[in-house]
Amino acid sequence: MLKIEHLGIAVKNLEASNALFTKLFGKAPYKLEKVESENVSTSFFMMGESKIELLEATEPNSPIAKFIEKKGEGIHHIAFEVADIHSEMKRLQNEGFKLLSEQPKKGADNKLICFLHPKDSNGVLIELCQEIK
Repeated sequence: MLKIEHLGIAVKNLEASNALFTKLFGKAPYKLEKVESENVSTSFFMMGESKIELLEATEPNSPIAKFIEKKGEGIHHIAFEVADIHSEMKRLQNEGFKLLSEQPKKGADNKLICFLHPKDSNGVLIELCQEIK
């Protein structure tokens, strides 16, 4: 793993949360994007070399909607940048981690992504991400 790529924060209302975090950070998000495969709308704030991703559910049965229903708004996941997502997925499976998908998916911000089951990482949802080249 190369670095923390971003922290994902689940929010009920992306527009209101963008205004709040714009005030907090002193700058607007650099990108807004819908990710149909994950049923979310996202925004990204650049923070040094890392990013903050805000995620709003677009469907009531999406993972973000379920997370907010169960735990409320807050930190949803930590994403780590990897050089080769396929080899990292295989390595982690060999180490006993359960992957939430067998193949990487196309995620936001031009990334291939895969999540690890949080039961295998002390309750923290871990996302692997690799820039699509």
